[in-house]
Amino acid sequence: MAATASTMLPLGTLAPDFQLPDTAGRVVSRDDFSGCPALLVMFLCNHCPYVKHVAEEVVRLAAEYQARGVGIVAISSNDIAQFPEDAPARMAEVADAMGFTVPYLYDETQAVAAAYHAACTPDFFAFDGERRLAYRGQLDGARPGNDVPVTGQDLRAALDAIIAGTPVAEPQRPSLGCSIKWKPGNEPDYVLPGQVHAGS
Repeated sequence: MAATASTMLPLGTLAPDFQLPDTAGRVVSRDDFSGCPALLVMFLCNHCPYVKHVAEEVVRLAAEYQARGVGIVAISSNDIAQFPEDAPARMAEVADAMGFTVPYLYDETQAVAAAYHAACTPDFFAFDGERRLAYRGQLDGARPGNDVPVTGQDLRAALDAIIAGTPVAEPQRPSLGCSIKWKPGNEPDYVLPGQVHAGS
């Protein structure tokens, strides 16, 4: 199974703004989470086997850290002309079936994915209280077929550190998954040849 890795956006990067609709059509923005000790932005989609492999843990982690005051959003940016399974109506169905407690947002123009340098699904970006990037990379070491337990340990440790106001431990390892499915002509400069349609 071909895969794409995180771009590993530089630590300290200010969280790009977003104003995107959730599955009920309500617009959610970065600043809706002002005052939260951390902001977690997750790029997901419905069809990707890498996302499906970790989805239950992602939902569990999100609910736990949301209860601790962390602002959390999930964003789908895929071209639905190529992958209709990722369309908003299906996003709503998946969110309901999985028990999402966080907004699942649709990035129709793909501008938000580009601003975050998102490359794959899943891709995780955790920001501190000043909205500076403190962690980017993998949920944990689990991948489809590698027999590593899905625990969320990397992202959990990062969020714990951010909440505590301490540095996130190194090394930070890139996430790996299906590439963001860019609309023709939308491929950002950071997308390498062969990554545009890599993965499932």
